[in-house]
Amino acid sequence: MKSRRSRGDGGIHWDERRQRWIATASLGYDPSGKRLVKRGSGQTKTEAKNKLKEVLRDHEDGLAIAPTNYTVTNAVNDWLMYGLAGRDKATLDACTSLSRTHVIPSLGARKLRDLSAEDVDRWLATKAKSLSTRSLQGMHSCLNRSVKRAMARDKVKRNVVELCTVPTGQPGRPSKALTLAQAEAVLRASVRASLHAYIVLALLTGARTEELRALTWDHVFLKGDPEATPPVPPHIAVWRSVRTGGDTKTRKSRRTLALPARCVAALWQHWEDQGWDRLAAGEKWEEHGLVFASAVGTELDSSHVRRAFRVALKNAEGVEAAEWTPRELRHSFVSLLSDSGVPLEEISRLVGHSGTAVTEEVYRKQIRPVIQTGAVAMDGIFKQDPKA
Repeated sequence: MKSRRSRGDGGIHWDERRQRWIATASLGYDPSGKRLVKRGSGQTKTEAKNKLKEVLRDHEDGLAIAPTNYTVTNAVNDWLMYGLAGRDKATLDACTSLSRTHVIPSLGARKLRDLSAEDVDRWLATKAKSLSTRSLQGMHSCLNRSVKRAMARDKVKRNVVELCTVPTGQPGRPSKALTLAQAEAVLRASVRASLHAYIVLALLTGARTEELRALTWDHVFLKGDPEATPPVPPHIAVWRSVRTGGDTKTRKSRRTLALPARCVAALWQHWEDQGWDRLAAGEKWEEHGLVFASAVGTELDSSHVRRAFRVALKNAEGVEAAEWTPRELRHSFVSLLSDSGVPLEEISRLVGHSGTAVTEEVYRKQIRPVIQTGAVAMDGIFKQDPKA
């Protein structure tokens, strides 16, 4: 004979209005004395019981408020809305683009509690057939941070995305450097271009594009101080960038660089040309003190620089303009210095890296592979030919 369940033990019943079986269980009382009841519903008794078991298991794991219909789309959208507060607009745009283009269409309909490591592995493997490794890393990061935020808010038990490894994607376009002949051709071809001073400065000082776009005339000293002891040459103070807050990429990126004579001449001409631009713009001119600005004085964005750069390279002999980007002027700077025998430590200081390891890793194709110090020293020691 079956024993009758105790009062408050819960049970299962048919809900006529919802046309579903409802399984219930009592979990005691809250601090106010109200009974805590958990429910699970289904079209069959078995389904209702299984749903109730999930709810009870979540309760035991501390996920008392985890909704059963919370999807990957919900998690990603919540992260985009609230998890990126205070971040740079470029970061927000990049994360939004990756999430809307690659994460949500592929995994968005999946309930977050049902998302498995196998789902993520299959998704990344499929995307690896057409995307670069860097894009895969960005997509994985967006999903990982979305699930991590959801887990911190009791929406899911664990983050399976964190357990998945990003596969190797398609190779991207490798960065390259101008040869000396190509660099001279670029400088000649860009003389009459609006971006000529920018190109000269980037190629001859190795400053980052983000640093040059934020450079102000207050940080440009074209006359230097020849009467100082020792004399101070013409120089620029690379202390700002277009990053959020205006800081440079690293602390060591804050540096003061002496200007080659060619840079000084180009900047003097650019100062005069900008004066004519200011007169032509009239009341439309917005004064921000920027060295490189638009026709009305406003800040240039990266697309403006890329477009003007390719226009400037249009007639450069031996250089296909469409195949080059402004950041490769910095690579060319490293390559030309290395070819001239400048030590790696000095190149690292000039480009604002925290150490030589960064310079070698990022610009390893531009660094001269042959170390000549020993050979030069031994030539000095053993001057006489033993066969003589």
